Formats: sequence, C-alpha cells, structure tokens
Amino acid sequence: MKRRFRVLTIIIAGAVLLVFGLSGFVAMSTSKDIVGMDRGSGIDRAAIDACKEIDPQCILVLGCAVWENNEPSPMLKERLDTAIALYRQGAAPKLLLSGDNSEKYYSEPDCMLAYTLKQGIPPEDIFLDFAGFSTYDSIYRAKAVFRADRVIVVTQKYHLFRALKICSALGVTARGVASNQAKHEGRYFREAREVLARCKDLVKGKMRPEPTFLGDEIPIDGDGTVTHVN
Repeated sequence: MKRRFRVLTIIIAGAVLLVFGLSGFVAMSTSKDIVGMDRGSGIDRAAIDACKEIDPQCILVLGCAVWENNEPSPMLKERLDTAIALYRQGAAPKLLLSGDNSEKYYSEPDCMLAYTLKQGIPPEDIFLDFAGFSTYDSIYRAKAVFRADRVIVVTQKYHLFRALKICSALGVTARGVASNQAKHEGRYFREAREVLARCKDLVKGKMRPEPTFLGDEIPIDGDGTVTHVN
C-alpha cells in the first residue's frame, strides 16, 4: 500500500511539474513580444513604434464577459480602451473585435462594437468576429477568414502569453499590448486556470485543428461594416 502511495505521489508530482514547466515555457518564449502595457495612463511611443515594426493590419481584441444592458465588463472595457488608444495613435488601421456569440441573447462582438462606435471610431474600420469562441479560434479565424497575418493582440498580460504563442504556432506575426489597468475580482483563479489553458493551447498549436466555424473570407483591408450584421 505504501509503495502504491509513493508511486502515485511521484506521478502526481511529475504531472504538476510538467504542467507548470510548459506554462513557464509559454510565458518565457513570448514575453519579448509584449511590447507595452496600458495602465490607464496611455501607451508610450516606444510601444507604438515596436508595433509598427511588423506593419500590422489590425488590432485584435479578444473578447470576455459582457454585463447586463450590453455593457462591457471592466476587463473587456480595459481591452477596448487600450485598442482604441492604439488605433488613435496610428498603430494599425483596423480593429478586429472577436468574441463569443454562441447564445441568442449574448454577444460580445455586438457589445464591443457599440462601445467603440460611442468612442468615435469609424464603423468601416471595425470588423466583428462572432465566432471567436476561444483564444485559439479567434486567432485562427483572424488569419483564415480575415486574412490578417500581422496583428497587434490586446488583452490582459496573463492572457497575452498564450495568445502570442498561438499566433506563433499558426504563422501570425504578432505584438502584444497588455491592458492591465486594474486588479479584478477572481484574478488568482483566472491565472491558475491559465496555467492549464497554456498547456492545452500549446498542444492545439502543434496539431492545428480547424476552429469551431470557418466561413467565407472577409479581408481586413476592406470595409468592416459588412461584418456588423450577424
């Protein structure tokens, strides 16, 4: 019995070390591509210049929770504010707002569109992806559907490492700008879950399965209003 317990302990310890090792690898291998951080005081010029080095076609905003009355959650608002600041400083000519619309009365892209329009962003420069059901799907579709293979990715820093690793695996040249303006409730749970998510998407990046949905091509250099009707 004691021998079995020791073997089980070794197996569990090895699995834990492997998971944390892979998570650390994802973070270390992509940290160089995180070129700026928006803490609510703006994005410095060096970050803008680093983004421009890849001649990005768009700023990809990864969706998250929407609250009642179609209001963006604080985390989503941070991402949108960061993307809008980048757009206004000329970092990229288009916004690609990607999120979940898997339920009839829940649409992250529609919420993101309403918010960016209120901030005065021209509608033709805003593209919506209603099938961004996961980080992997959003990035895969950015390249396959919207023909964007040079992007600026905007999300919170803990999430950026994984997003940038997926970009690398799928042949998307990317720079990341972190929208870390505040500490949000549930932070430690999200970061713990992210450790497992990095391992999962590291495997998906090697296997490269198709996303949940594909569809006709909608080139990102066109008019974004064609995507505004779901």
